[in-house]
Amino acid sequence: MKKLSIYSVKQLAKLAGVTVKTLHLYDQMGLLKPAERTLTRYRLYKEPELLRLQQILFYRELDFPLKEIRSILDNPNFDLMQALESHKAMLKAKKARLAMLMKTLENTIHSLKHKTMLNLEDLYEGLNRDEAQAYRSQAILNYGEEAVTHAENHLKSLNKEEMQVLVARQKELGKALYLLKHQDPSSHSVQELVEQHYLNTRKLWGTHLAADKQAQTYKGLGELYLSDERFTNEMGSSDPGFRTFISKAMAFYSESSLK
Repeated sequence: MKKLSIYSVKQLAKLAGVTVKTLHLYDQMGLLKPAERTLTRYRLYKEPELLRLQQILFYRELDFPLKEIRSILDNPNFDLMQALESHKAMLKAKKARLAMLMKTLENTIHSLKHKTMLNLEDLYEGLNRDEAQAYRSQAILNYGEEAVTHAENHLKSLNKEEMQVLVARQKELGKALYLLKHQDPSSHSVQELVEQHYLNTRKLWGTHLAADKQAQTYKGLGELYLSDERFTNEMGSSDPGFRTFISKAMAFYSESSLK
């Protein structure tokens, strides 16, 4: 199909997947003016307008308001190549987030169908009410309520057997690391186990599909292990020496492998 050098409003609407009414609105707002008008007032568009429309649609996909888009595109310092790189990065992040949401949705649907949805009390099984509240409050203080709620919702989408596997795996890795507590935290054998601990932790958090590697968050968890024995009790040990060891091992992994 031959590329046109000039497009009518209907041709551009079809090409971009928008309505003619939308292009009329953009014209009225000063967001996308046609290159020229015929004697009968028909709108005609050329390549610069096509590129500008592409930018408008990218920003709309990222939920920018139309007035803000006009302000961005009309800025004399607007850089098209820089904008495209920015769109690419933002769309990748959005793709990763949508993939994570889709996985959570699938898990929730599966749990509802099989009547295996966990309740909030199940997430803190083994703790009394006060301990559970203290544990949750500490997590919110360190990670924020949104992150904690996301993790809880993710865990509630699992059935009890799936959750028990993750928790058992965390304890298993903790015991294996405890046996190596006299080694250098940066040694290969220790770091191999820490990597498995990191991956399992991300599954518990419900962020294993996200693009963000959460280097600082994982390192922060290691600092919690150091300062609060409750966070290593879940791994089967409250030994102060072990808490120091695993905190250093997690910090090294975060700084060397998650950058």
